[in-house]
Amino acid sequence: MDANATTPLLPEVVDAMRPYWMEHFGNASSIHLHGQQARTAVDHAREIMAEFFHCHDAEVVFNSGGTEGDNTALFGLLRPGDHLITTSIEHSAVLQAAQRLAERDVQVTYIAPQPSGLIDPADIERALRPETRLISVMLANNETGVLQPVEQIAGICQTAGAYFHIDAVQGAGKVPIDVRKIGCHLLSISGHKMHGPKGVGAMFVRRGAPVESLIVGGSHERRRRAGTENVAGIVGLAKAAELAMHSLADGTFEQLSRLRDRLEAEVLHIPGTGLNGAGADGKPVMRVANTTNIWFDHLEGEALVIALDLKGVAVSGGSACHSGATEPSHVLMAMGVDKTRARASLRFSLLKTATDADVDYVLRVLPEAVEHLRAISPVAAGTLG
Repeated sequence: MDANATTPLLPEVVDAMRPYWMEHFGNASSIHLHGQQARTAVDHAREIMAEFFHCHDAEVVFNSGGTEGDNTALFGLLRPGDHLITTSIEHSAVLQAAQRLAERDVQVTYIAPQPSGLIDPADIERALRPETRLISVMLANNETGVLQPVEQIAGICQTAGAYFHIDAVQGAGKVPIDVRKIGCHLLSISGHKMHGPKGVGAMFVRRGAPVESLIVGGSHERRRRAGTENVAGIVGLAKAAELAMHSLADGTFEQLSRLRDRLEAEVLHIPGTGLNGAGADGKPVMRVANTTNIWFDHLEGEALVIALDLKGVAVSGGSACHSGATEPSHVLMAMGVDKTRARASLRFSLLKTATDADVDYVLRVLPEAVEHLRAISPVAAGTLG
């Protein structure tokens, strides 16, 4: 129940990668047979990723993952005096990069979400300045799953003459991505969030976007990302993307949404619970199919994470990149959730391979864990009956 932190490799991905660890181990920059076998594999993977993004092969850049992609977009485009617009609910890969750029005289504006977790494009439009060079907004939030109106934001960027970057790490493989339809200039994804390997990712970089390379050295990736290609990882990423495209077409995510909705509905029957990411009508806004974020009043979310872990259920109190942090979720706080409730919130994010039996088990052990923790909590004593 913590797929937004990472996912296991699918068997087909392992099988695709295996030859490039042993038999076809060549350097893709070498001109002999071993190198050309590796180059062919990388070129084929690039074709698959171009299909995944709906872009040209030459616009795909392989890298180490989402953090590198986000950093490349921000540090590769922005210079002192430029203006960056981003949001207060971004991943730390964007937020900390923005903070570093602010120390280098880049002006930064952070757009707060609505209580539902949605960013209002009108707020971005109002934040525009003549020196606005880049707007960076995530596709799907890693904690709530809320999908952002990226096509509308892209239209604002086009009118303003600004570049648009999307952190699509949590949306990739869960919703279709068409960079031409969206109208973005840059987009980052990571393999391990979509049943691919850790340590590999890809970027869409639109032709003509003047992005400076973050890593310099050799002429790899058309001089846009130096370093010997991780051939096995790239092959695994492409296979995961290929499988994700099939899953998006065959009803897998409709089934996953049904499981998520069933889990959510049953958990919300527990007294003193509620949904983070609901609109004014109390109904969820558009989210990726696998994610729900629920608060449990009168207990500490961290204690519930540990209690469920002891029962064999892995959930999260927020981003895995902040595990061990003492501060409550910056995403929930930005949405206006008070600190106590933010600390009492859990994210459930289902694997693509989740089953009804998995949900049944969670629904069996979760109410008992909540009841036990509330029973020993002095805050909850006598509050919920």
